[in-house]
Amino acid sequence: MGEGFRGEGRWDLSGVATVISDPAMARVVWFTTWQAALSTLATLVLALPAAAVLARYEFRGRRVVQALATVPFVLPTVVVGAAFVALLGERSPVGLNLRGTLTAIVLANMFFNHAVVVRTVGGFWEGLDPRTEEAARVLGASRWDAFRSVTLPALRPAIASAAVITFLFTFTSFGVIRILGGQGHATLEVEIYRQTADLLALPVAAVLALVQLLAVGSLLVVQDRLERRQQRAGVALAPAERRRARTAGERWWVGGNLLVLAVFLGVPLACLVSRSFRTSSGYGLAGWRALGEVRRGTGMAVTPAVAVMNSLRFAAVATVLAVTLGALAAIALARSDGRVARSMDAGALLPLGTSAVTVGFGFLVALDQPLDLRASPWLVPIAQAVVALPFVMRTMSPALRSIDPRLREAAMVLGASPGRAWREVDLPLVRRGLLVATGFAFAISLGEFGATSLIARATTPTVPVVIVRLLGRPGALNSTEAFALSTILMVLCAGAVLLVDHWRVRPRAGAGTWV
Repeated sequence: MGEGFRGEGRWDLSGVATVISDPAMARVVWFTTWQAALSTLATLVLALPAAAVLARYEFRGRRVVQALATVPFVLPTVVVGAAFVALLGERSPVGLNLRGTLTAIVLANMFFNHAVVVRTVGGFWEGLDPRTEEAARVLGASRWDAFRSVTLPALRPAIASAAVITFLFTFTSFGVIRILGGQGHATLEVEIYRQTADLLALPVAAVLALVQLLAVGSLLVVQDRLERRQQRAGVALAPAERRRARTAGERWWVGGNLLVLAVFLGVPLACLVSRSFRTSSGYGLAGWRALGEVRRGTGMAVTPAVAVMNSLRFAAVATVLAVTLGALAAIALARSDGRVARSMDAGALLPLGTSAVTVGFGFLVALDQPLDLRASPWLVPIAQAVVALPFVMRTMSPALRSIDPRLREAAMVLGASPGRAWREVDLPLVRRGLLVATGFAFAISLGEFGATSLIARATTPTVPVVIVRLLGRPGALNSTEAFALSTILMVLCAGAVLLVDHWRVRPRAGAGTWV
């Protein structure tokens, strides 16, 4: 942003008022806020019943359903966008072409953020003692009155926290908007990209990035307070008591919600896979065979298959960087306390809301000293590591904080060096958290698009970059090829998430979490 505010070597803030007062920019800010608010409300309406079912009822395959419900959250946004193009774009199997409409954007945001509400609210709901609500019913309250007067007030901090996180993600949406939005549907993130990459208007982009950063910073402060309130509320709660549905009404409630969940989350992905085999002359493998070719008119210097290998290689390097730096930061956080630790914890989330496009452009203009990395392909994994770093810290911090320091001190009293004490005491206790953080970092790096779209070289593109490029060009084969590539990316990310869920340390009762 500093480059945008420095004109001819001097700091110049005169453009701030001009950009903010520009009606076109005001419309961008308004649309960004409006679509985020609408998406958040719609996501809560869809996901809260599913959170209730997963938190309160025991049924066969519950853990599998819970794991599959998490998959959309870690799918790359370009895959989500491609899935809704396959379902609601040209040649839609349901006969609707909603590409370029607010409806398509909101549906995609609901699909992407559904897991945030289920994880955050559902995890907290598991810790509520159901006997309190049952006591209200015994005293004559209806089911709705008991829920409204007993359960809902207890859930309020978790719902508010989930709403803020969902709003944050939809406020900074980029990949979904680039693919599904049309003219007049630009968010701040998309407008920053347009001003930076297309118009080279750095002062305007800098002002917009500053506006987004201030908005995100405010949201993170609110989210931090809500999360601490949620954790305080969870301490006094009883352990979860899930039970099987007893009455016909409860069985319909559970079955109906699982059906809605399966349809809403499964249909777009199933349609994506189906469209990858659909050609202009029927079903076939033309889209998949094209992955090994450099075709004219696609604007690519390498085959999509090479892009897959680039993504895997970059994601592996980014994962090593993010896990190493994130683990060190999490250790520092775990051994600190008070206001400094809370500030560092909140600051760790800041890259989540910072414009990824700004991060990518910042790397291009800043990494010229002491080594000039601006033309290096290694710039991509470095940027991806910055984006994945907050997830690593948020995953490892709870595990590290749960370790009793007296165990480490006892080992050192018995003669262990600090390094051996950490290896013999801390490492076994945080091993699962470390594996989960590694899986999340890999999946996030694999699908990162905002920063990568600016810094990836033509000879070393990643899969998300190629998908957006193919979807932006006319021709049925280009779309089919993009759907095939999206399917590969979906399988890779879903595999990483399912492994993560297998390793994941279950949060204590009452401490719902979104990672």
